[in-house]
Amino acid sequence: MSPGTGAALRLLAATADAKAVAEIGTGTGVSGIYLLLGMRPDGVLTTVDPEPERQQFARQAFRAAGFAGNRARFIPGRALDVLPRLADGGYDLVFCDGDRTEYLLYLAESLRLLRPGGLVCFEGVFADGRTVDSGLQPAEVLSLRELLRTVRESEELLPSLLPVGDGLLCAVRRG
Repeated sequence: MSPGTGAALRLLAATADAKAVAEIGTGTGVSGIYLLLGMRPDGVLTTVDPEPERQQFARQAFRAAGFAGNRARFIPGRALDVLPRLADGGYDLVFCDGDRTEYLLYLAESLRLLRPGGLVCFEGVFADGRTVDSGLQPAEVLSLRELLRTVRESEELLPSLLPVGDGLLCAVRRG
């Protein structure tokens, strides 16, 4: 994750006065640290990843960054298996940085999870410039194009595509 993307996530979490954030794709914890820095001091980050080893690494990174253990909830598993178990309307922000071929499915789950006025963000939507390349593209790029089109055309969302890192697609869920 680029520092610009991280700074944007921190700002968005702070702007939303986020107390509950769901993250799809824990990775090494970099994005989680940025999100936690922007969240309210009593906020909890729920982070989902299929690799428990990555979550253990992220847990250590959060601790090293000075966050108490109760600030993050780690749920191992595939996002599409875990997300249906999370509370409807219980989240201020959902950050998606998982399997890009599943982003459209993450969007549907995110809309259910978000409170009205909540934000959903998708990392990497430029796919290294391939989403605007007219050449033959892999399934990941075709999925990202469909996500961009769906978010743009949705009457339930107010979107913005931020040119940070490899593209950060953000949208506010209208009331």
